[in-house]
Amino acid sequence: MPLSPDQRKEIEDLRAQTQPTLRATVPGMEAHLYKAHEVLDHGFIRVIDYMGDDSAITQAARVSYGKGTKSVQNDEGLIRYLMRHWHSTPFEMCEIKLHVKLPVFVARQWIRHRTANVNEYSARYSILDREFYIPAADDLAAQSVVNNQGRGESLSGEEAERVLRYLRDDATRAYDHYEEMISQDDQQGLARELARMNLPANIYTQWYWKVDLHNLFHFLRLRADAHAQYEIRVYADAICEVVKDWVPAAYGAFEDYRLGGAQLSGKAVECVKRMIAGEKVTQETSGMSKGEWREFEGVIG
Repeated sequence: MPLSPDQRKEIEDLRAQTQPTLRATVPGMEAHLYKAHEVLDHGFIRVIDYMGDDSAITQAARVSYGKGTKSVQNDEGLIRYLMRHWHSTPFEMCEIKLHVKLPVFVARQWIRHRTANVNEYSARYSILDREFYIPAADDLAAQSVVNNQGRGESLSGEEAERVLRYLRDDATRAYDHYEEMISQDDQQGLARELARMNLPANIYTQWYWKVDLHNLFHFLRLRADAHAQYEIRVYADAICEVVKDWVPAAYGAFEDYRLGGAQLSGKAVECVKRMIAGEKVTQETSGMSKGEWREFEGVIG
């Protein structure tokens, strides 16, 4: 269960409080505040705070225009213009703070995005809960034979059961030893900062993660992509659902130009022009490598 009864009570108490404010608020985000959106078997994301909305983006952009520059009258049109032309600073005017509970191995991937402020649960001071990520049988897959960092065909039958048994048994055994090492009933007990080294990478940790919208979009562009690892992609998908309700115009532009769009190299653009002109273009005549050509074919269908 991702939330304990005490955590649920805390959330209910927080949501029962109301504060008058003059700052910009978004009804969709107010509905998300403090609520836990469950992810994986024990994880979640929660919105703890946010700043700004779609109008904060256009306000910042129009300040930067100054007098005498070309203006875009429609707010949504301006946001799409900014997204289309990679004008990032107006999107930095919005920020969000999330409380995330996630497996350690997912956290190690996530932390590679170094443009956020992070404060993680400390296993030096506190004892980690006995909660591990155990994949559903359908999510177990063999190593891909064409992608060194991806999955191939799903495991099935006895092999899947064997892997799940190893994951459960090894995690349980490691945590049992962790508890024994820090126990002080009849012995000195090992320091928590040392005992934690024995814990598996699928144990859950938690952190507060604060990021501006520009860098959040960069995170989502990579982690909500179909090629991202499943265990981090489901977190990105959950965040996408929240961002839709926070900045709908900005998210719509992001979805169109980043998630659903494609960036073409100069060679690829030239190939498209040649194809439109009726010329038959092949990998050999394109000037692209085999890998580039394969990706280009994936874009043009």
